Amino acid sequence: MTPEKTAAKKSDETRARIFEAALQTFRERGFERATMREIAQAAQVATGAAYYYFDSKDAIVMAFYQQAQEQLRPTAERVLAQSRTFEARIRGIITAKLEYFAPNRQLLGALSAHTDPGHPLSPFSEQTRTVREQDIEGFRQAVAASKLRLPKNIAPYLPSLLWLYQMGIILFWVYDRSPHQRRTAVLLDKTLCMMVVTLKLAGLPFLRPIHRLAGELLQAIYGEV
Repeated sequence: MTPEKTAAKKSDETRARIFEAALQTFRERGFERATMREIAQAAQVATGAAYYYFDSKDAIVMAFYQQAQEQLRPTAERVLAQSRTFEARIRGIITAKLEYFAPNRQLLGALSAHTDPGHPLSPFSEQTRTVREQDIEGFRQAVAASKLRLPKNIAPYLPSLLWLYQMGIILFWVYDRSPHQRRTAVLLDKTLCMMVVTLKLAGLPFLRPIHRLAGELLQAIYGEV
């Protein structure tokens, strides 16, 4: 291995160690109370080194979001390939995320305070746009694979609505104090069943006035698709 590759490998290992130390510190101390100095101490590096790789705690969280997206992608692809129904695909995608984020449930709880799109860590912010759009694309693939028959003025918005639905489930799960978050399991099960029934009824002609109103509402919220 050349000196350059050796140095790059060492740098990657140091960054990874700081990243893992940060997540552990967030779990133990909470996101707001944790400091970069504590993270550096946990990673056994100088505080300046921690700032070299991550200029703030927010930068660490952004790396966490990106890593989650990358590591969850194969699971989402497998769910889409193996599932045969719309319900199974959506259930599989959301369940995989709940399982993945379980070790960092408290961190997600702390981050849930940042919903203002003006905050960089908000799931609605410009800074998280790439992660958000990749997530929505996964739901778009799930809808396409399911071949749902939806009104044309509503269909383009469904992936974004499913993403919002997912965020609601995750938020409920974060604060669910029932044993093993059983209430979240019930919420996901029942709301998914209701959603499937609603989507099956969506194509009925007598619902066209509602389709028109729903389409106008979605257009006002999201703008032209």
